[in-house]
Amino acid sequence: MRLSELEEYSEIYIQPHDNPDPDALASAFGLYVYFTEKGKNAKIVYSGRTRIKKSNLVLMKDECEIPIEYVEENTDFKDALLITVDCQHGEGNVTNLKADHIAIIDHHQGTGVGDYREVVPYLGSCSTLVWSMMRKEGFKVDENLKLGTAFYYGLMTDTGNFMEVSHPLDRDMMDSINYSKALIKQFTNSNISLQELEIAGEALIHYDYDEENECLIIHSKPCDPNILGFVNDLALQVDKITVSVVFNEANVGYKLSVRSCSTEVKANDLASYLTETIGSGGGHTEKAGGYIDKELFHKTFGDISMDEYLKNRLKEYFENSEIIYAKEYTINLEGMKKYKKKHIQRGFVDLSKILPQGTPITIRTLEGDVDTKVDDKYYILIGLKGEVYPILKEKFYKSYHESEEEYEFHGEYDPAVHIRNEGRVLNLIAHAKGCINFDTSYIYAKEIEKIVKIFTFWDEESYYIGRRGDFIACREDDHKDVYIIERDIFFKTYEPA
Repeated sequence: MRLSELEEYSEIYIQPHDNPDPDALASAFGLYVYFTEKGKNAKIVYSGRTRIKKSNLVLMKDECEIPIEYVEENTDFKDALLITVDCQHGEGNVTNLKADHIAIIDHHQGTGVGDYREVVPYLGSCSTLVWSMMRKEGFKVDENLKLGTAFYYGLMTDTGNFMEVSHPLDRDMMDSINYSKALIKQFTNSNISLQELEIAGEALIHYDYDEENECLIIHSKPCDPNILGFVNDLALQVDKITVSVVFNEANVGYKLSVRSCSTEVKANDLASYLTETIGSGGGHTEKAGGYIDKELFHKTFGDISMDEYLKNRLKEYFENSEIIYAKEYTINLEGMKKYKKKHIQRGFVDLSKILPQGTPITIRTLEGDVDTKVDDKYYILIGLKGEVYPILKEKFYKSYHESEEEYEFHGEYDPAVHIRNEGRVLNLIAHAKGCINFDTSYIYAKEIEKIVKIFTFWDEESYYIGRRGDFIACREDDHKDVYIIERDIFFKTYEPA
């Protein structure tokens, strides 16, 4: 769905969920700014039992000049368009206001029904989603200081001070928008109420501890997502706790905060595992978060409580994880088959023809940021999913030749080059040419049936994870070079020898 599709309506009402948080306010404000500048009669409305009273929200509303109005539960907007934002019409966290036309814009999985629907669950905030939708329409969103401040604070609070940011679009918004640091500081200093301080204290004395795996589960009362991170940061400072999960329940789902100080457990991997098929999760290696849709959860697991689910799921995670340190590991080739690399198109870019030698850059990809410098001895090779690899030109020409066909990229996110000393951004794909490998390297590989974490021969600090259905592989000529290949990449890249 595009915002331009909704411009046929002259009367537009924008509704965040009941008891709106900073992200709901910010994303609603973004839609208001867009549609009012398009000449529409747009209003932000909310309902429910609780009015906006929390000090940081009142301050945000007043300082950013967010014109939100309270309406009664039986309000009917008749011929107008009603857009539910950061929530979904018909679900339990938003009053079911009436309108002839319904649109849904959200970053949570859900089952709400509308005439228009844009739901992107991998983003850290609904603010990011609205920002990206406005940019697609050519709207100069980054020039609006008050809107940028609202967007920034919305992402900040929904991702535990950015620790749960996992998608490059979230990072793009953080880098692009213009915001007031002074206002963000004011909002942050008004963030925790006395009631939430009591919630945090009570949560910390009610916990479930798994001594064998040094793992803690804490069930908190309903509160802002950033309070979960506050509780979790305190919990992880306790002796003999290396992994902790804090969660609370809302009307339509469960919010999780995940922390880890163990090199053998990445918080973002664990968050993804806990929310698999029933929500979404991600973030950083030490701090991450997730969301579980309540309806999907109960459809999948019945009447089990969230406490019990997390206990069982964490036990599964630890019991069914194999950890491999390649330097100390001798791979058993039994059950492994021999495969050869297919001749497939990739992309490559010679950055030295675009930027001066030595220019400090950050290459932003779906897998994360890569900091490097422009070096005329290297090309940047682009993989099937947008992953990037610096490769010596000398080595490149031993394995690849330039493709006669025009390069096409089909990944989810175009890798981009951020020029750190200038603030400019280059789309890497726009400068890429196609190349095809002519060498045929051989590997041994087999499908894995559980979680496998490999600390490779080349990197003993961070593991590469494989899940059920992925492949563990080693080079034919170097059995110490053990690594994971994702299932979809494997079948696109290799064929039986």
